[in-house]
Amino acid sequence: MQLGIIGLGKMGANMAARLMAAGHEVVGFDLNVQAVADLVAAGGEGATSVGDLVRRLEAPRAVWIMVPHGPPVDATLDALLVDATPGDIVIDGGNSYYKDTMRRGAECAENNMHFVDVGTSGGIWGITEGYSMMVGGETEPVERLRSIFETLAPSPDTGWGHVGPSGAGHYVKMIHNGIEYGMMQAYAEGFAIMHAKQEFGFDLGQIGDIWEHGSVIRSWLLELTTLALKERPAMEGIAPYVPDSGEGRWTVFESIDLNVPAPIIGLSLLRRIGSRDEVEYADRLLAALRNQFGGHAVAQEP
Repeated sequence: MQLGIIGLGKMGANMAARLMAAGHEVVGFDLNVQAVADLVAAGGEGATSVGDLVRRLEAPRAVWIMVPHGPPVDATLDALLVDATPGDIVIDGGNSYYKDTMRRGAECAENNMHFVDVGTSGGIWGITEGYSMMVGGETEPVERLRSIFETLAPSPDTGWGHVGPSGAGHYVKMIHNGIEYGMMQAYAEGFAIMHAKQEFGFDLGQIGDIWEHGSVIRSWLLELTTLALKERPAMEGIAPYVPDSGEGRWTVFESIDLNVPAPIIGLSLLRRIGSRDEVEYADRLLAALRNQFGGHAVAQEP
């Protein structure tokens, strides 16, 4: 099958490579001309603009967008609508907010086009391990893309599925990432406690290896945690600053809207936000308050 890909960052390029290895034709565009050149060198076809990409594809087209959520998706969709024709499929494989996806789906429908949202997980490992894909949209275009999903997934029958109408794919991926926040926080806290227990001299990488086999907390995230601990046991050189892509926030907002308690996900998000307070204002204020009501000493900075 022929597929256009807009956004040839690490994940987009890896997806293109996996598709081409299976015999699919890929036409790619990226604002980074080197990324396009790399695709061409790998056997793909390069485009010089969104319009050029559309013109290089045979109708009805399928174009996969891999750009940051928000305005970049809207700008790319606007550019596609200029040259696209009825029956074309636009696939958003990024981490878009599901309500934006529903709006974009309606916009495409008004132009007699299809919009398919694919919540995609797998990161840099997807090229070899395959991607987990949560697909939203109408049944007909999803079926038309079946060979693409079967190629990108770990196997044709595992790791992907049509989960509902427009917006459903990104909704499921949003919840997936919220769960991921909580799991990551639990692993980080557990290993931090063991790291602080200096008297036992724990080899944290060894412990991770043990837990990966037979343990009830084994997971791919644990494997990645173990790899990180072996590379830098003391986490030297890594700043204690943890960003978030937005999906954890959206999950918390959704839990509030639906009156469904999600304390673990909520606290893990707050912990990430707290990691960015470089001046630790709240902690300074807490120390000052203890001094105010109890006369407790306040440690001075050197």
